[in-house]
Amino acid sequence: MKPAKLLFGTAGTPKSSKKRNSISGIERVKELGLDCMELEFVRGVKMGESTAGDVLKKSEREDIALSVHAPYYINLNSLEPEKVDASIERIHRSSRIGSLCGARNIVFHPAYYQKDTPEKVYDKVSGLLKELSSRLTDEGIEVILRPETTGKGTQFGSLQENVRLGAELDNVLPCIDFAHLHARSNGAENSYDEFASTLEFMENELGREGLDDMHMHVSGIEYGDKGERKHLNLDDSDLQYAELMQALKDFKVKGLLICESPDNEGDALLLKRTYEGL
Repeated sequence: MKPAKLLFGTAGTPKSSKKRNSISGIERVKELGLDCMELEFVRGVKMGESTAGDVLKKSEREDIALSVHAPYYINLNSLEPEKVDASIERIHRSSRIGSLCGARNIVFHPAYYQKDTPEKVYDKVSGLLKELSSRLTDEGIEVILRPETTGKGTQFGSLQENVRLGAELDNVLPCIDFAHLHARSNGAENSYDEFASTLEFMENELGREGLDDMHMHVSGIEYGDKGERKHLNLDDSDLQYAELMQALKDFKVKGLLICESPDNEGDALLLKRTYEGL
């Protein structure tokens, strides 16, 4: 179900969770006054169906929205066909188990350009996601596939590419990682006007649904000439998060905002308080 407002939460269990599992994470997110949590399947989908059912019950009881980050080992443009097949299966398994948890959004880093042209990679990624989306629908797995905007120029996943996928494919919408956009542009994409331009572009290409059903990642970030280096806490970075919160409020954005800072809970609370104070 689409959120009726903008929800704030953590990438994975909060640092102060009593245990490092998803149930404990949901409990802690609720205690902190946050609204959502991204299940981190980044090292592989190790959760079974029984645990997923328990996670669903807990998230419904606590009224905490969930999403999923699929494994990092995904490259839909690998030169090796078996690695492309494995990538598809990782997204599929993330979708199946995530759906059993009640997660609607399945985030993943789509591909690398390798030595191909961006248009060639777009066509390949688009074709594979179209097939996968159809397969998930046939299997009754109701999720939104969320290719994430990536932080390096060598990675497929610019704002334009991922929004285009969302405009052209069913059950596909972008995950907008504002830290990655900032790093990919080597320091741009970091003012109110630039954030507003991104949101205007999304609304123009995707309609109002693009802003009513957003999925976002926000964190501080260290970057260089080649883009992203590592995530930082917001106050250790140059990301103008208050201006981003102002743009999200002005455009009446709804959806999930997931904080990927090292201090995921502290920065998620900082973002929520900043937003609510505007």
